[in-house]
Amino acid sequence: MYHSVGDCSDDPYRVTVTPGRLDRQLRWLRGHGLRGVSVAELLAARARGEGRGLVGLTFDDGYADFLDNALPALARWECTATLFVLPGRLGGDNAWDPLGPRKPLLTAHGIRHAARAGVEIGSHGLTHVDLTRADDTALRAETAESRTRLEEVTGIPVTGFCYPYGTVDQRAVDAVREAGYGYACAIDPGALSGPYTLPRVHIGQHDTAVRLFLKHRLHRLRRRPVEGLR
Repeated sequence: MYHSVGDCSDDPYRVTVTPGRLDRQLRWLRGHGLRGVSVAELLAARARGEGRGLVGLTFDDGYADFLDNALPALARWECTATLFVLPGRLGGDNAWDPLGPRKPLLTAHGIRHAARAGVEIGSHGLTHVDLTRADDTALRAETAESRTRLEEVTGIPVTGFCYPYGTVDQRAVDAVREAGYGYACAIDPGALSGPYTLPRVHIGQHDTAVRLFLKHRLHRLRRRPVEGLR
């Protein structure tokens, strides 16, 4: 789980990695016989029994720096990824982060650029709100309406969703499923399991080779098998 790729000198939420750090992390993956792919590609491979050696890479929020700083590194190391964006904030910024700094988000044109480059586009909700606290109207907008808007932007089906803040409960899961998504990513879903609560590991600026090795090994020990996935 990545977010922004750029200057991390002012990064109170620790959601930024520098382009150089991302490049070294991808080099580490490839050097260990692993290849970063989109979540959709990972799940399809697992369904065929061919998921070994693949790692799902996700970038949350849809920061504009993805095009200049993440996309070239992914191409250099022959990786792809899933980019979870906010169709209700196209061309805006991360106003949900009270401490800042303000970072620009992708426009519709930028999202289409990423999609043409082979990046899977998924929804991160409409405006980045905690779905576990949303009323019924907001919940439908954040799930169903965001999917409709993204498909209008990209012209291709949107099958992936990512819960803002990683927070999820059964009500949010049901809304995502009813909106027509095929899977959804969380962070640590607790007792919830299945294709609509896929757990992820945060990757940050301080994740050097040793830390990546430990996270890769410990992830399998920390997470129980996801029911419904092979």
